[in-house]
Amino acid sequence: MRDAPDHGTPRPWLSIIGIGEDGAAGLSPVARALIEAAELVVGGKRHLALAQAHINGRALPWPSPLTDGIAEILKARGRPVAVLASGDPFHYGVGKQLAAAIPAGEFLCLPQPSAFSLAAARMGWALQDIALVTLHGRPMEAIARHLHPGARVLALSWNETTPAHLADFLAARGMGQSRLTVLEALGGPGERVRSTVVADFDLPDIAPLNIIAVEVAAEAAALIVPYAPGLDDKLFETDGQLTKREIRAVTLSALAPRHGELLWDIGIGSGSVAIEWLLCHPSLRAIGIEKAAERADRALRNAAALGMPELQIVRGSAPGALAGLPAPDAVFIGGAVSDDAVFAAAWDALKPGGRLVVNAVTLEGEAKLSRRFARLGGDLIRIDVARADSLGRLFGWRPAMPITQWRVRKP
Repeated sequence: MRDAPDHGTPRPWLSIIGIGEDGAAGLSPVARALIEAAELVVGGKRHLALAQAHINGRALPWPSPLTDGIAEILKARGRPVAVLASGDPFHYGVGKQLAAAIPAGEFLCLPQPSAFSLAAARMGWALQDIALVTLHGRPMEAIARHLHPGARVLALSWNETTPAHLADFLAARGMGQSRLTVLEALGGPGERVRSTVVADFDLPDIAPLNIIAVEVAAEAAALIVPYAPGLDDKLFETDGQLTKREIRAVTLSALAPRHGELLWDIGIGSGSVAIEWLLCHPSLRAIGIEKAAERADRALRNAAALGMPELQIVRGSAPGALAGLPAPDAVFIGGAVSDDAVFAAAWDALKPGGRLVVNAVTLEGEAKLSRRFARLGGDLIRIDVARADSLGRLFGWRPAMPITQWRVRKP
């Protein structure tokens, strides 16, 4: 019988192998055989040391930057190569970067339990019921959105100092009675699990390889980032240029964020709209454009405090500052409402099917929106909000300035 014809389908030449702290003993026979047969074995120094007895080819510790290592792997394309990674390479691991450069049909991945899986097993927590966060190379504020009373969080550490920094961060937000468990070198001979209350944190000699379990307990005045749009105005540092909570909630509804989308917030002010856009889902991105340096800095501080340090700011005036930015899926114009050049640049850049929302408070701005509405369609609404205020010993309604909002979808 003749062999089946080869239609050019690539065969796996790259093995991505998860390895735990138990080293080669925890690897399957298939994984060990793939390492032994590899002409090139790439991994962290710790990974290479754990598998040293089975490495017969060239061992390459990951260089800096990581892309240099991927370039070396690609040079060996078609020949047997193995990459060693911690636990599950596709859960906050190097698998994502490798898959961006190499088609899935060209590699075989053999994962081990991730650090999250091991930690959940030690804690007796169901993974689907908890938040999984990495603080490895990321700001501490990345955990803030998950800190709700009664919540459980697993956070990958950067190094041995991360647990103490996290304890300080929690205490400063009014969560000093939270329970913090440090799980070190899980799955290996040096495994250790220790627990303490945040306010009493004093764990010594923490291993660099650790993961932190947090059981959140919050004081009445703790800083909690709610799930719903329309955050309390008091959560934002502002000089007065702030889209107020009721208007902000309606604005987020009009922007209608979807998975993976990018928002341009032109005239970002205190950053409230862009920050709440980001809070809707981890896949979302936002770029704020702001000409005033002090406002740009303030928006970044607000973003960090509310757990959105990934907010990007472009310092400059629109429309010039918009040049070269990636095309947005949604645009919010809270400043420069009357500037036709800003609107034209934003509208031209907006992707087909994208949404543009503009809020105006002045008669001149309202007139501009009315003309654009007549030309391009969409929805034009007026939002009136009144708040109870004291009138001597009694109370009455004090109206805020009405907002005219135009929302339109690009064909």
